[in-house]
Amino acid sequence: MVETKVSSLTETTFQEHLDVIGAVVRECLPQIEQAAELICRALLDGKKILLCGNGGSAADAQHIAAELVGQYEKKRRGWPAISLTTDTSALTALSNDYGYEQVFARQVQALAVGGDVLIAISTSGNSPNIVAAVTEAQKVGCKTIALTGAGGGRIAELCDIAVIIPSNRTARVQEAHITIGHLWCEIVDTID
Repeated sequence: MVETKVSSLTETTFQEHLDVIGAVVRECLPQIEQAAELICRALLDGKKILLCGNGGSAADAQHIAAELVGQYEKKRRGWPAISLTTDTSALTALSNDYGYEQVFARQVQALAVGGDVLIAISTSGNSPNIVAAVTEAQKVGCKTIALTGAGGGRIAELCDIAVIIPSNRTARVQEAHITIGHLWCEIVDTID
């Protein structure tokens, strides 16, 4: 009985993943490619990439930033990328002093300059601290990219480019986000 349930769940999960990735290929490639061009242009112009997200999206922000600063698959120069989710002293101080809604916006205000790119990751697209970060990024002249789920949420409306994964299931949305993040890193590998 357990083996049957495991087998059924395994097949269903992988099929759902493949269906979502197929929908991304059919529906999101123009936005993914526009975002890649924006990221590459900013890096070539000496600007940096800032990333933020909550929970699993915070992990994706860290992951993508690490691939850009270190390397993805090719030995190349390091590119300037900062995950706004990693400095625990800043996160706790800003949350305490300004409220959690401002935890990323305050860092954007301090670190971003015109021409930088903010990648805002939110499966719902409505996380108040992500919305605030996007709003602050626009004030300082950053370009903004949303990675979000079905419906897009508020950040899809605010960002210069929105990659909206056609799924309501958080796990499938996050799987697509990291696949897209890896693709962007692979494209960055070609610009050195």
